[in-house]
Parts: sequence; C-alpha cells; structure tokens
Amino acid sequence: MASRKAALTGQANGISVAKLNAQQRENLQTLLDEYCYNMPEQIAQNREDQIKKAGNNLFFAWAGGFDRGEGHYYRIQSPTFLIEFDDTQDHANHIHSVWRDFEGDFGLDLLKEHYQTSHR
Repeated sequence: MASRKAALTGQANGISVAKLNAQQRENLQTLLDEYCYNMPEQIAQNREDQIKKAGNNLFFAWAGGFDRGEGHYYRIQSPTFLIEFDDTQDHANHIHSVWRDFEGDFGLDLLKEHYQTSHR
C-alpha cells in the first residue's frame, strides 16, 4: 500500500454485512451503537442515519489476535464513514478508536495524525 489514503478508495476490505448471520449482525449493531451513543444526541442521530443509509454497503474487517495481551485492530467501513479501533501497543493495553466522517471531518486521518504527534 503506497499510502493510508489508498486504503480508503475502491472496494472496502472485510466481510460485507450482507454475509453476516443474524447473531453477527446483532453483535455488529451493538458495537455500532457504542459509537453512536457515546456522543451528544444530535451527533448520535446523524451517525444512526449514516448506518441506515449504508445498509448492506457496510464492511467489517479484523486483524490480530483474540486473546488478552494480543494486539488487534478492526475497522467498520461504509462509503461515508470509517470506524477504526486499534489496540496494538503496550501488549494490547493502549487503545485508539475513531469515527471518521468523510463528509464531516474533511477526510482527515485523525488516528494517523495522533500517532505522528503523540507516539514518536
């Protein structure tokens, strides 16, 4: 991959929500609710609307381990937003998570910016 931006163009990585079974969809929705409802009501509603509009054009990708202390990363991607969760530092004891709104945050890569300024 030539740049971080290249990862956000074209087909999203991961499994399509359309291929998830009922329990997996429910688990994903529970996770998405966490990203919606930890914000003020107006932002939460906007995020809910983005999720509904994405419909089956939503993808979940996982990388890393499953056991305590193993680094892991996931992303949930749609055409209008990207959620990233990164727990790969300090024996998986240092979490970074971000909801990027491609139309509302001007497409900034906030996670990358944080790493560049805070983890040199």
